Amino acid sequence: MPRIYYLTHPQVVIDPAVPVPHWPLTPEGRRRAGLFAERLADGRVTAVWSSGEQKALDGGAIISTRLGVPHRIDPDLGENDRSATGYIAPPEFWEVVAQFFGKPDESVRGWETARHAQDRIVTAMRRLARDEPTRGDLVVVAHGGVGELLMAHLQGAAIGEQDKPQHPGGGCWIEIDRASFGLVAGWRNIPD
Repeated sequence: MPRIYYLTHPQVVIDPAVPVPHWPLTPEGRRRAGLFAERLADGRVTAVWSSGEQKALDGGAIISTRLGVPHRIDPDLGENDRSATGYIAPPEFWEVVAQFFGKPDESVRGWETARHAQDRIVTAMRRLARDEPTRGDLVVVAHGGVGELLMAHLQGAAIGEQDKPQHPGGGCWIEIDRASFGLVAGWRNIPD
């Protein structure tokens, strides 16, 4: 039963002067991505996918290099589009995120709607599950927000009612059956 491991990128370098999609992983985030790769070193992973955002690219490159498998990029795996506001510092950021999940059909401050982001991530994940030419397990390194939207779809839950990753720095994953696109295992954390 081939699986898809959907991993939210671990810790990033937060720099308000740099556009969010260009933020790289921190040394700790890079270390945790390596730990995740070691967990999957049994040879069943045949490809790694990521969004084109730097933090996901970094995680995807670390995992694909350690496992010796191809790393492919799909921009539709990107985080919800927040370019209308750019960086928003906490705690205000978390208030806007709550509005994003609480009003899934409305654009909050010009952000992509949660419903649109969910449709995009689910479509992208189904496409790569079906069309990836290797037939083994896949790793997808992407983002927490769209990961929660994917989880809502997999659980048949309303947006905002889905299970949420528990690690504040990211580096959480779920497991999906590649053939049926059903949820196999809920959120788990890469150890610190």
